[in-house]
Amino acid sequence: MKHRFISSALTATVLLLSASLSFAIDTKAAAPGESGHSAKDTKNATAAQGKGVARIKLVDINAASKAELMKLPGIHSKEADRIIAGRPYGSQAWLVSNKIIPEALYPGLKDKIIAMQHQPIPKKPADAGKKTK
Repeated sequence: MKHRFISSALTATVLLLSASLSFAIDTKAAAPGESGHSAKDTKNATAAQGKGVARIKLVDINAASKAELMKLPGIHSKEADRIIAGRPYGSQAWLVSNKIIPEALYPGLKDKIIAMQHQPIPKKPADAGKKTK
C-alpha cells in the first residue's frame, strides 16, 4: 500500500514538473519592446533564422488537391489518386499503414505533410464484415 502511494506521488510530481517545463518554454517572454507576437512565433522565427532554413508549408493530405499532392517528392498521379480515394486520414502515418504509399517513400514525405482533422473520422461498425440476409 505504501509503495503504491509513493509510486503515485512520484508519477504525479514528474508529470507536473514536465508540464511546467513545457509551459515555460511555450510562454517564454518576448524581447522588450516587441508586441503583437507570441513567444511561440518568436521562437519559430528565431529557429528558422538560426538554422538558415526556410519554413516549409505543410500539405494537408485530407484536403489537398491532386496537383498539390503531385508537388510532393515521389508522389505521381497514381499515388495522388490513391491518397484522395483513401481520405480521411487520422495521421500522416496512415498512408503507410493503409498501404497507400510504399514504406520507403514515407521518410521523405513525413516532414512535408500533415493530416488535419476537418471532420470526425467515421468509425467502422463492428459488424461491417458480416453479410445481412
